[in-house]
Order: sequence, then C-alpha cells, then structure tokens
Amino acid sequence: MDERTFKNRTKLFALEIIRLVESLPRSKVGDVLGRQLLRSGTSVGANYRAACRGKSALDVVAKLGIVEEEADESIYWLELLVDGGIVVPDRIDAIKKEANELLAMTVASIKTMRAHKQ
Repeated sequence: MDERTFKNRTKLFALEIIRLVESLPRSKVGDVLGRQLLRSGTSVGANYRAACRGKSALDVVAKLGIVEEEADESIYWLELLVDGGIVVPDRIDAIKKEANELLAMTVASIKTMRAHKQ
C-alpha cells in the first residue's frame, strides 16, 4: 500500500473513532474510555504522518513503532467498551477490523525496514 492510501485510511479511521466517541453514553466510564480511545485512535494517523517525514530510516522505524503502539492501544480501548457493556460488538466490528489491519500493515512495514537495514 502506498503512503497516500495509508494516510487516507488512518485519517478515515480517526474520523470513525471521533464518531464512535461522540456516540458513547455520557457516564464516568464512558467518558474516560472514550477520551483514551479518542487520543490513541486519532494519533495513529498523526504519528504515521510524522513517520513519513522521518529524518532517517531509524527515525522512521521509531515513529512507526509509535503508530504500532497507538493502533494496539486503540484495539484495547475498543475491547473494553464491548467487554464493559458500553457498546455492542456490532457497533465496533468494522472499526476494530480496520485497527487490526492498520496494526498488521504497520508491523509489516517495520519488519521490512529493519530487514533492509541489515
């Protein structure tokens, strides 16, 4: 997948996260989990954009590592929303699938870059 397409996917992912968080019930738990999800879900794309501007291969790999962490963290918060009974699984299936795909592609990119470094 090319850089432009990945940037677009991460931006669309962030927009879906925003919509989901806006739809969460207003409660102490919903607010806390929503805030955490909003931070991690929107930072996936922001950190990918930063990785695209990396100064060196090592810098790009380090920034992609942050993308990996944020995507994985987003999956965690999504799981807590379901497991905590705050949202039904059907509501987040597509978002969770996209998060897993973004995570897998990021990990693959990191592995490829590390292999070419050697």
